[in-house]
Amino acid sequence: MKFKIVTAFLTLVLLVVSCQDTEIIENRPDESSTAPPISGYFKKNVLIEDYTGTWCGNCTRVAWAIEEAKAASDKVVSVAIHNGNDPFHFPGIAPLKNLILPNSPLALPVSRLNRMIVWGFPETSNVQQALDLTSNNSTIGLAMSSTVANGNINLDVKIKCLDDYQNLKLVVYLLEDKLYFNQRNYYNDLYNGVNPIPNFEHNHVLRASLTNIVGEAITGTVNGATLTRNFSIPIPTITPPSNFPNAPQITPENISFVAFVTRGEDNIVINAREAKANENQNFQENP
Repeated sequence: MKFKIVTAFLTLVLLVVSCQDTEIIENRPDESSTAPPISGYFKKNVLIEDYTGTWCGNCTRVAWAIEEAKAASDKVVSVAIHNGNDPFHFPGIAPLKNLILPNSPLALPVSRLNRMIVWGFPETSNVQQALDLTSNNSTIGLAMSSTVANGNINLDVKIKCLDDYQNLKLVVYLLEDKLYFNQRNYYNDLYNGVNPIPNFEHNHVLRASLTNIVGEAITGTVNGATLTRNFSIPIPTITPPSNFPNAPQITPENISFVAFVTRGEDNIVINAREAKANENQNFQENP
């Protein structure tokens, strides 16, 4: 009898110790690209940052791959960051270059998925690599609402968390579509082999970063929180590159925005969203 009591006591002690030493991990949604959507979670988009130039004949390869990715999925967000002898040159490119290529020159074309992941060469054969970074289920969502009128921008960027996060950063871009300029093209099998392509339509062109381009810290990113960052600014004035004194200013009706959240420790994008001017978005939440 005493033996049974002692055995039962020891078993109880082991169970208590075992429970104290066990880390309980709550369920997380399946964020793989093929996982079915789970109600209440958010669509997860991939960000493609395309470092490009109108003078760069190899850059059409990346542009073509982006078009293919967008045709295959509505979860693709793209940004064209022009550099060099280009009417749409973005003068604030240095911090990005130092982030992705700290010890190497920026020899175009260069492309990154979710900011830090190298898009495999040739990108036209690796579209699936970008699509594999999308998902139906994310624990962080974004939504934007804006008014662009009378030379001014009023933009709200909302972030909603379904998990506790630390050390996140926010980046917000102002882009412009329908910018026309000849584009060099060294590929016979892309864009009908025309070189240069006359009046090529350049879309999703980075014109201004409304935050620090490498991100600004976000606080209060706890489970259930909805955070809002407001931007009330004049439409930015563009200083034309010296070789292109007649480069255009921003056309209000062609403005769009991209917002994305990165992990502070490695700058990988957790989720991204694009929005047209004067669009009022809801979170991309699964029903």
